[in-house]
Amino acid sequence: MADLFSSDEAEAPDAGAAAALNPVRPGSLGHAGSGDRPPLAVRMRPRTLDELVGQEHLLGPGSPLRRLAEGADGLAGPASVILWGPPGAGKTTLAHVVSNTGGRRFVELSAVTAGVKDVRRVMEEARQLRDRSETRTVLFLDEIHRFTKSQQDGLLPGVENRWVILVAATTENPSFSVISPLLSRSLLLTLRQLEDADIAGLLQRAVQDERGLNGTVELGEEATAALVRLSDGDARRALTSLEAAAGSALSRGEHETVTVEDVEQAVDKAMVRYDREGDQHYDITSALIKSIRGSDVDAALHYLARMLEAGEDPRFIARRLMIAASEEIAMADPTALPVAVAAAQAVQMIGMPEGRIILAQATVHLAMAPKSNASYMAINAATQDVRSGLGGPVPPDLRDAHYSGAKKLGHGRGYKYAHDHPHGVVAQQYLPDDLAGREYYAPTDRGAERGMAERLARLRSVLRGGNRRR
Repeated sequence: MADLFSSDEAEAPDAGAAAALNPVRPGSLGHAGSGDRPPLAVRMRPRTLDELVGQEHLLGPGSPLRRLAEGADGLAGPASVILWGPPGAGKTTLAHVVSNTGGRRFVELSAVTAGVKDVRRVMEEARQLRDRSETRTVLFLDEIHRFTKSQQDGLLPGVENRWVILVAATTENPSFSVISPLLSRSLLLTLRQLEDADIAGLLQRAVQDERGLNGTVELGEEATAALVRLSDGDARRALTSLEAAAGSALSRGEHETVTVEDVEQAVDKAMVRYDREGDQHYDITSALIKSIRGSDVDAALHYLARMLEAGEDPRFIARRLMIAASEEIAMADPTALPVAVAAAQAVQMIGMPEGRIILAQATVHLAMAPKSNASYMAINAATQDVRSGLGGPVPPDLRDAHYSGAKKLGHGRGYKYAHDHPHGVVAQQYLPDDLAGREYYAPTDRGAERGMAERLARLRSVLRGGNRRR
């Protein structure tokens, strides 16, 4: 599956849905091009669950995934799974491990190329094969979130009748991208992004393993750290970068040590000094936010470029921009948050490298917008009161009066419906008695907040114009 945040601008041509329907022998992995050696990431693909790095929370003894991979097809409960997780976390690998169990036929479909007819064809072939020889079919469906509702509906008969063991992979929340009937018939498993230690161990194994580089190179500590950082938790990306860097080292001779310079040449970008877990990560992130807060658009763009060039996850940057839009700007420019959210969504859909343009636009907007932390300070003050134990019972007239017996308790009695009064505002106490009169929000005189102070004063005057309970 293509990584939405990969630096690659184009993928290799897809063989199409027809080729995708050809059964693959369990454990066999071909390569485009006769006689070519498969890529390192393919050669190092784990053959058993015990070879898989990370995901310990899913692989304990007796866990549903382990039992499925070990061939326990007849267990009660769903025999199909939906794997949700970030790119390179092991979704495809798990599908191949499940297929390796003896006697299973493995078929792979991509939601990018397959249609309803392809799904129906696989289901019918799986049913016939099960009836003739009791052979189970493992259907690996990549990027199921790209399937339409009708395409997903086509999976239901095969999943419900267990003609196939569906192993579906997605990087998007299945609650929003997978139809409910399919979710209810499958086991949803969430994969976590691989830790740096997992990636580092995988790299060292690939250097020594006979399926990998077979000890033809050494991997230095600094080069390992660089590969780990650039991988961003993506095992496939880490192994691909290692293979390219090793090729650079071997061009100098046998048993050379892979250096940071080899990694730099392999990924074709400058190695920016940037430690994702150390001071540089936090310092540069802090500098980006403080430059936005200080309205220095040029400095903000500089730090944005440093983060992107160092391989920082664009999703992390987008999250920071969304936070800054509310913490630093808020109602001084109410468009700041929608711009930041739209940027995050656009980067998710478009990926890199074009995503940098969208992040730059959002950064410029935020840096040049008028600033206010009034909303941030207001929620902090309200939170402090709650944590201090303030906030008594909800006033009776504001309590829910829709359930049986509520009116006998006095709930809703005396409540004034704001829409029935001039300007939609009426004197009424909304805060609990021990906080009556408390003011949290204090708008600034900057940007769109400039006119809010006067309006807020009028609102508070009307709200408190009646008798107030103390």
